Amino acid sequence: MAVAITTKWTMKGRVLIACSCDWGCPCNVNAPPTKGSCEGGWTWEVEEGAFGETKLDGLYLSLFADWPKAIHEGNGVATALIDDRADRAQREALTTMVMGSAGGPWGVFRKTFSTLHGPTFVRYEANFSGELPAVKAGNVLECSTQFIRNPVTSATSHPRIVLPEGMILKDAALLASKRFVLSDGVKYDHSGQYAAFGFFAYTGP
Repeated sequence: MAVAITTKWTMKGRVLIACSCDWGCPCNVNAPPTKGSCEGGWTWEVEEGAFGETKLDGLYLSLFADWPKAIHEGNGVATALIDDRADRAQREALTTMVMGSAGGPWGVFRKTFSTLHGPTFVRYEANFSGELPAVKAGNVLECSTQFIRNPVTSATSHPRIVLPEGMILKDAALLASKRFVLSDGVKYDHSGQYAAFGFFAYTGP
C-alpha cells in the first residue's frame, strides 16, 4: 500500500479518457459498466504543475487498469506510464503521484488495485490541442479519437457531459475511440468504444 506523502503539489492541463464501455460510459452516472467489467484509463497532459519545487510542465503520465467489475468494487490490475523526457526529480515526483502516495485521483484509484505495475517510462507522442486528441506512448499505448456520428444521417455529433462532483474532470467532450490498444502489464484492444476529453485541475495532498 502506498505511503502518504505530505509534499504540496498542483497540476492542471488536459486529460484523455478511454475505456471498454459504450459511448457516454454509464460509470459517469454511477451505473454499472456496459459489459460488467471496466477496462480503461487516463492520460494526463500537464500544462502547468509542480510537486514541491519540482516543475512538471509539459509532461505526460497515464494510468490504465482492468477491473473485473465496477471500479469501486476493486481487485483491479493496473499499469502506470510516465513520460521518459522527465529528469530524475520529475520522475520521482510523477512516480509518487501516479502510484497513489500523494493523494489526488491516483490515491483514490490505488485503493481499487490489487496489483499496480510500473511505472514504465516511455516516450509520448501526443496531440491534445484540437477536438480529436490522440496519444502514443512508446509501443505500449495508442489512443486516437473520432467524433460520434448519427447512425441514420452520419452527421457528426458533439455531446458533452457535466460532472459537478467529478473527480477526474468536471466537464468533458464525449467521443469514440478510433484506436485504443494497451500492452503493458494489462492488455486490451477497445477500439471504437468510449472516449472523453477535457480540462483538469488538481491540488494536494
